[in-house]
Amino acid sequence: MFQLSFDNRNFSTLANFEEEGTGLPDFAKAAIDFCKDWLSGKNNFTQRTSGSTGTPKEIVITRSQMIASAEATQLNFHTDENSKLICCLDPNYIAGKMMLVRAMVWNCPIALIEPKSTPLSVLTSAPDFVAMVPLQVEACFQDKSSLNILKKIKHLIIGGAPISSELKNHLIQHEIRAYQTYGMTETVSHIALAKINSEELRYEILPGVDYGVDKRNALWVKSAASNHEVVQTNDLVELLDDNSFRWLGRADFVINSGGVKLHPELLEVKAERVIHAFFPSSAFFFFGKEDEKLGAKLCLVIEAEEESQRVDHLLQALRDVLGRYEVPKNIFLISQFSRTISGKINRPRTIEKL
Repeated sequence: MFQLSFDNRNFSTLANFEEEGTGLPDFAKAAIDFCKDWLSGKNNFTQRTSGSTGTPKEIVITRSQMIASAEATQLNFHTDENSKLICCLDPNYIAGKMMLVRAMVWNCPIALIEPKSTPLSVLTSAPDFVAMVPLQVEACFQDKSSLNILKKIKHLIIGGAPISSELKNHLIQHEIRAYQTYGMTETVSHIALAKINSEELRYEILPGVDYGVDKRNALWVKSAASNHEVVQTNDLVELLDDNSFRWLGRADFVINSGGVKLHPELLEVKAERVIHAFFPSSAFFFFGKEDEKLGAKLCLVIEAEEESQRVDHLLQALRDVLGRYEVPKNIFLISQFSRTISGKINRPRTIEKL
């Protein structure tokens, strides 16, 4: 039976949600208001996109789209009314809302937890299904009780940003059952999942999803969750077979340097271990800087204080792990990156600081 638990209180009927009281934190109020609207039979919900298909904007998502997404996930993971869920993502965003929808559609219990970096630390038993962002999963490895819970989760999906190679290795070493998701607000959460193992991430399309690529090799998808409309993304992919693809990165991030096309996100995975050896835990990304000779030259920017000696040593080390055209021509250090409201690095704004 559906039941939302929060702060030693249980909500299951519309009447319960209408008596929630005052003084709730923003995330709890957002969750309760959404469940109230859902149980009242509301059909349309306004949500802001993250920018996967272009400039962020507000769109209307229908009840039927959300139900279709929840049912596709249920079909994939074989969850039912006995599954125990937690929502540790902000319900103001689509990922948090969809955890609530899954509980209502699957008719199962869900616990609402503050969307902080260590949400599992308050649990005494493991949920069956949970969605987290990479930052939250990474924090679990620094806390013994959280790690014990993480190991026992039946189905862990990780989204919001690509996982780092370090996090991937930790998940594999601890034999944690986890999947990287691929999706966006327009598709109402994920439409593909990549099982995290020692191999390169291979995204398997969920049942009922049609997909293909445009002339740029950028993915498009169509499903009941997208209201049967084609959603054209800016994500470049390599189609592997009739049901899977490899993600290459954003089309608007691709660097054409002297006729050589470079995918920053793939380079970031290759270079992560070396960069973090010199700048531990620092955020970084590759980008193209205008150049008269090459058109665009490959550069690297790191969120760190200026230290030229470490930069010189890093550049030398990168030559050992990157290809001839993949070594950055320049490395920049910035004390603080620009970020979006949801915490993602705002690459264009950060580059403007250079």
